[in-house]
Order: sequence, then C-alpha cells, then structure tokens
Amino acid sequence: MESAKKILWPVLLICNTGVMLLLWGFSEPKGPEHVDKSYSEHIEDNYKVFSLATPEVVVFADADVPLDKFGVREKLDRELLVNTYWQSNTFLLFKRANRWFPVIEPILAKNNIPDDFKYLAVIESGLTNAVSHAGATGFWQFMKETGISYGLEINEEVDERYDVVKSTEAACKYLNDGYKRFGDWSLVAASYNMGMGGVNKQLNRQQVSEYWDLMLNEETSRYVYRILAVKEILNNGTAYGFVIRPKDLYEPYQTRSTEVSGNIDDLAVWAKENGANYNIVKTLNPWMRQTYLKNSKNKTYEILLPKE
Repeated sequence: MESAKKILWPVLLICNTGVMLLLWGFSEPKGPEHVDKSYSEHIEDNYKVFSLATPEVVVFADADVPLDKFGVREKLDRELLVNTYWQSNTFLLFKRANRWFPVIEPILAKNNIPDDFKYLAVIESGLTNAVSHAGATGFWQFMKETGISYGLEINEEVDERYDVVKSTEAACKYLNDGYKRFGDWSLVAASYNMGMGGVNKQLNRQQVSEYWDLMLNEETSRYVYRILAVKEILNNGTAYGFVIRPKDLYEPYQTRSTEVSGNIDDLAVWAKENGANYNIVKTLNPWMRQTYLKNSKNKTYEILLPKE
C-alpha cells in the first residue's frame, strides 16, 4: 500500500514535430519535515493581517451614523475590510483624490451639498471617466437621458458627462432634488444608486423612515457604507496601513482655457497651433469625443490647455 501515498502529476511534453503529449508521473508528497523551517518562521513573525477596529463615531453629512442599530456596524466593517485590503485600488484613490477633490469640493459647497458627497463620486467611478456596462458615464455615472435632463450636452461630438466640472454641477442638481424629496442625506445618497422612486417605494413598503433600517438590494444596501468606508480610510490612511508620501500623489492639472466659437477641422493640428498636442488636449478635455469639432450651432466652448 506504500504506492497509495504517491501523488499523480501531469507532465506536458512538446515534441519536435509540434505535437503535445500529456504524460503522467508519480512523486512522493513533501511532508512537514521538508518545509524550510526558517522561512516558515520568518513568515509567521513578519506577515500579519489584522482585523480592523471599526470607529466608535462615524458622521455622514453632519449627521451621526447609528452604529448601534441592527446590522449597521457589521455592514461598515465589511466595506472597511474590502477597501483596506484591496490596497492597489485604494492607493489609486488617494492619488486621484489629491488631483480631483480641489475641483469637486468648491462646486459642492457652492450648491449647498455636504462635502461628504465627494466620496460618492469616488465609489461611483474611482474618480475616472468610467463607462459602465449599462452606459453610465463619467465621474458621476450619468445615464444619457438623466444627464440631458440635468442640463448636460450629450451627442456624438460633445459629451459633458466626461467634463468633471459640468457633470459635478449636474450631480448637485440631482442631489438637491433628492434632498427636497427626502430631507435626509443618507436617503439622498441611496437614491443616487437606486433612484428616488425606488427608495420612496421601499420606505413605504417597509414602513421605516431611515436608510439604516431598510432592507434593499445588495448594491444599494452596501452603497452608503462604501461611501463611509472610503471617507474613513482616505481621512485616516495611516490608521489603516496606508503610507503615502506627498510626492506620490497626483497633482491637479495646471491649465488655462481658451474659447472656441467656430469649428475645428482637425484637433491634432489645432492642438499643435496652440502649443500642445492631441494627447494633452484630449486628456484635459475628454468631453470632446471626436478628432474634430464641427460645432454647427456655433456654440462657445472652453477648451483647457496646459498653463505652461
């Protein structure tokens, strides 16, 4: 019965004719006595993964989150764990936030939207001009019809969902409409994911008045907790193991703007004439969706160029 202890291993051979042969061989399994003990001890001494301590006080839009309510602390704990131990993604959030929060924050303040809603843009898109499988686009993930209804120009040449400033302005209009309806910012945040009608329907069906008491679909039930987790980590990075030097952060773009009221036949040529190149102009102005701008209605557009 000694042979029963052996392990069957596949071996792939490629002959000079190009034919692949799959052979099988036996080998003895390596027991604990074969493990490099010093290496094992090194891992045990140095590799640590810690459970996180959830904060005792959490605030969203100037209101305390009821951590003692049924399930609230556990749901927050889940999102803190996911975002802490998805290190590569969270490091990118730190870097991008340094570039884009200075753009988003004053727009939120001007429109009387709580500053915490900048973290909604973080969980929606990772502060990139992402496009979802359903077609939601930009930092704030507007669908085409919703974007148009909130004043964004969207056509084959121009798509202002890709314009961080204008899409943030549109998001503020939506959020203010939500607050007029619900009078509660956590419900407003949930409605950004589920729709105002969907949230209102569940409030009535479940006979509750707060987001924290609702039983919702998987995505929306996690949505506000994801905002809270990202806020907590980005504001207290070292407490969650993130060490990032100022020089590692992405700096805000330094730009100047020029107005264009006519057409641009070739954006690459136009970029060179204005001291830049096609790559730079498209990066700074992702709302320009073509290699040209026909501008048949002679609208005036502001195009960003490098300051230097």
